[in-house]
Amino acid sequence: MQNSYGLAKTEPGGSGCGANLPIHAEEKKLFMIGKIAKVTGSLILGGFVFITYEVLSLKKLLQIDTQAIHQEKLKSYVYIRTTSVNPSDYQGITYHARKEIHKAVRKILETEAKIFRRPFSEQFSTFDGEDHECALWLLLKRSQSEDKEVRLQAVQDLANNSHWHDYQYGTVAQTCDQRTAIGLARSKDIDLRFFLPPPPLPKIKNDYPIEDELRLLLVSLPQTGLDPCVQYFTSLALRESSQTLAAQRGGLWCFGGNGLPYCETLSKIPSETVELFCLQALVQHSKVSSHCDKIEAKGGLQLLQRIYQLRKDSAKIQRNIIRIIGNMALDERLHSSIVRAGWVSVLAEVMKSPHVIQSSHASRALANLDRDTVKEKYPDGVYVLHPQYRSSQPIRADILFVHGLLGAAFKTWRQQDIDRRLDKKASEGEEDYSQCWPKTWLASDCPALRIISVEYDTHLSDWKAKCPVEAHRKSIAYRSNELLDKLRAAGIGDRPLVWVSHSMGGLLVKKMLVDASKNPEMDKIVNNTRGIIFYSVPHHGSQLAEYSINARYLLFPSVEVKELSKDSPALKELNDDFLSFAKDKKFSVLSFAETLPTHIGSMIKLHVVPLESAKLGIGDLIPVDVNHLNICKPKKKDAFLYQRTLKFIQDVLAQEIGD
Repeated sequence: MQNSYGLAKTEPGGSGCGANLPIHAEEKKLFMIGKIAKVTGSLILGGFVFITYEVLSLKKLLQIDTQAIHQEKLKSYVYIRTTSVNPSDYQGITYHARKEIHKAVRKILETEAKIFRRPFSEQFSTFDGEDHECALWLLLKRSQSEDKEVRLQAVQDLANNSHWHDYQYGTVAQTCDQRTAIGLARSKDIDLRFFLPPPPLPKIKNDYPIEDELRLLLVSLPQTGLDPCVQYFTSLALRESSQTLAAQRGGLWCFGGNGLPYCETLSKIPSETVELFCLQALVQHSKVSSHCDKIEAKGGLQLLQRIYQLRKDSAKIQRNIIRIIGNMALDERLHSSIVRAGWVSVLAEVMKSPHVIQSSHASRALANLDRDTVKEKYPDGVYVLHPQYRSSQPIRADILFVHGLLGAAFKTWRQQDIDRRLDKKASEGEEDYSQCWPKTWLASDCPALRIISVEYDTHLSDWKAKCPVEAHRKSIAYRSNELLDKLRAAGIGDRPLVWVSHSMGGLLVKKMLVDASKNPEMDKIVNNTRGIIFYSVPHHGSQLAEYSINARYLLFPSVEVKELSKDSPALKELNDDFLSFAKDKKFSVLSFAETLPTHIGSMIKLHVVPLESAKLGIGDLIPVDVNHLNICKPKKKDAFLYQRTLKFIQDVLAQEIGD
C-alpha cells in the first residue's frame, strides 16, 4: 500500500527491509551533503580569514610607522619601523611562511615598479599620515630614480616646498643622496634646513696651532716638478718652520739655491696672515689633479673645514678655501669626499651671500659638483655670473667678459662708484648699487644668456708681481693658450658667443680668436662668435708704457706694460692678423673710447688709450666722456653705456634670444 505521500506502507508482520530502503538512502545522501557543506564552509571561511590576515599583515609591514614621527616632531631624526621584542612573534611555521610570502610579494612589486619606471611607494605602500608627509617620502624616492627627468623634477619639487616642519627638513637632510643634496644646494632660495651641518671635527691641542697643520699638509705634497708659482707660494708659507718640518721629510726645501730663496721672516706676523699664505700655496697645488688626491688623502678637506669655521670674520681666507674646493671639484672622483666633509651645506649658505665674489666662488664649486645638469667644467679663474642656480630656462648663447690690466673678474664690471658729495640723489639709491652689472642688469634683461667672466693676474711692475715666473708666461701669447684651454672646458664655442673686453683684455680676445682660427680643435669658438665689444682697447698701443708712477715702475716695467708700447710691432702684427680673418667672418664689432684722462697715483693724469689707438678699423667707434677706468662701468642701468651695450648684444643675438 501507499500512503498519501506516495511511499510504501509497511504491513504488520511483513518484512520492512525492502520497504524502508528508499527512506534510508535519501537521509544518508542529505547527511553527506550537510557534512561536505560544513567542511567546505569551514575551509572557505578559514581561507578567507587567513588571506585577510595576510593582506592586513602585509599592509602593516609596507606601511610607514608615523607614531614616532608624530610624537617626536621637534627632533631631527629619521624614524624606521621598530621590530617586536616578543619572542613568540618569531616562532612557528606561520611566522616563517608569512615572512617568505612578504619577501616574495615585495620583490614582485618592486620589480614591476622598475619595469614600468614608477616609484614603488606611490603604488603599493600606504602611509598613515598627512598628505604633505606622504609627499616628502615619495619625492625622496623619486629623487633617486634612474630616470633623469623624474629625478630632476623631484629635486625641484623638494626645493619648492616651504611649509614643512623642522623635523621634515631634517628627514630630507639625512636620507637624501649626494646627487640630491647638490641639486638642492643649486636651487634658488633654498631653505638651508635641507642640509646637515658639517660633521663635528676632533678637538686639537691648544698648543698646536692651525698654521702648523697647514704647513704639515704642504710638506706632505709633491716637492718636485712644480710650477714656479707653486714653488714660490709654498716656500713663502713654510718660511718659519721650514727646517723643523723638512727634517720630518729628511731634508730642506730648496728651489734653486740654499734654503728657501723667497723666504722672509714672519716671526711677528699674525697667525691669520700665515694661514692666508698657506692657503694661497694650496690654491696653486689644487690646480694640479694629482695634488688634489694628496690633499684629500691627508685630511685636507676636514682641515679646510675647521679653518673655514674658525675664520668666519675673514672673507679673504674663506674665499681662498672655497676656491680650493672648486678646483678639487673638477675631479669627479673626489665628489663623495667633498660631500662627506660637509661642504655642500657651506656652499649652499655662501650662495646666498650678498657679496658677488663670495657667491660666485661658491657657484663655481657647486657647478663643478653638479654632474646631473651641468656638462661643462669651470677651471680656476672661470666664473659663471648667470645662471648660478638650476633653471628651466634654456641657455641660447654665451657672453664672455675679459678684464684688462689690473682688473678682475668682478670689480672691473661694477657700477660706477658713487661720489656722495657730488651726487646726493644717487647715494640715496645706493642700496640698488650693482657690484657686477653683467650679473644683475644683463642677466635680468637677457635671462637666456650664460654670462661668464674670466680672471687672470696682471701687474704694472715686476716688483708688484705675486710670484717670479718666466717673462713669456705673462705675455699675451701665453695667456691666450692658457685661457683657450679653460674656455673650451667650460663649453665656450658650443653656443653663439659675444665677447666683451676692457683695455688689455681686448688684445687678449683678439689673440685668442687668431690662435683659435689656426687650431682645428678650437675652430668652434671662431665660427660661433657673433660679435665683440671693445671698451678702450689699445689696438695701437698705450701711453701707459711710456710713463711710470715712480722709479720702480720705470726700472722694472712688467711684460704686460711692455707689450702695450705705442706702435709696438707685436701689436701691429696682432691687429693685422685679426682684421684679415675678422672681415672674412663678418664679426659685428662695437668699440667705445674714453675722452677723459685718468688719475694714476697722486702725480699723474694720463689719457691711457687715445681715440686713435681705440680705433680698430672695423665696426662702430663711440667716444664717451669718461676716463679709462669708468669706460666699462655705467653710472646706472639707463645710462648710455649700458643701454648701447645691451642693444648690441640683443641685435647680434636676435635670432637666438628673440625680443
